[in-house]
Amino acid sequence: MTGSSTQGIKTVLHPVSDLAAAKKVYAALLGVAPQTDESYYVSFEAAGQHIGLVPDGGPQGMTSPVTYWHVEDIEAKLAEVTAAGATVKEKAHDVGGGRLVATVTDTDGNVLGLLQDS
Repeated sequence: MTGSSTQGIKTVLHPVSDLAAAKKVYAALLGVAPQTDESYYVSFEAAGQHIGLVPDGGPQGMTSPVTYWHVEDIEAKLAEVTAAGATVKEKAHDVGGGRLVATVTDTDGNVLGLLQDS
């Protein structure tokens, strides 16, 4: 196997229908207050993980949690996984601060996220 490796799963986003209620549950689970607390996104940092709550699945229409594999070169990783049979769901795009994200579906339709920090 050749190509670039990942830095592991460090980010998981969860679609939620009631952001206020979900925020209480995740704060209790993780034992920390939210790092970001906005009407469009709530996030927590705990044990090296970034956990995000996305109201109603956000603009990307999430219907289940999405794990984000951190990578050094998102375009190279997209090329590798699509060559192996994945399908691009959401092209790489900047979500702020130079952070790039993209999603693909595997051969069974599971959504996999890729994330590159600048």
